[in-house]
Amino acid sequence: MNVQQALEKLKDKGYKYTDKREMMLRLIDKEKRYMTAKEVLIAMQELYPHISFDTVYRNLSVFEEMAILEMTEFDGEKRYRFNCSLSSHHHHIICLECGKTQHIKACPMEWLEESVESQFSVTGHKFEIYGCCADCQAQAEHC
Repeated sequence: MNVQQALEKLKDKGYKYTDKREMMLRLIDKEKRYMTAKEVLIAMQELYPHISFDTVYRNLSVFEEMAILEMTEFDGEKRYRFNCSLSSHHHHIICLECGKTQHIKACPMEWLEESVESQFSVTGHKFEIYGCCADCQAQAEHC
């Protein structure tokens, strides 16, 4: 999904177009990583100094509910990025420093199906690996 598709989806569902919503979507699209609501707020405050955390968080939640953004949580904080454009089943490895993501084509459910199927009816799953990307490893000592 891209910014224009996201704006169309909002319009189709009855949400008004606002410059703030478009800027939020453009920011997340440009960053190509998971971002916290606080990071979005700080970036937005350059053009909109009086924008509130509630406005940012509420819009991020709407975008997630509408499957425009996907959300993950690490370090006790929700983080958002555009939904993947890949239509095939995949998972992610996420850098804990910069939020950059990389697709993983392997799925652990392939190895777990036999042991899980007899005890549960699995309706979905999510698998993420956290680490430190090569760029952040080169710049930080604690990676």
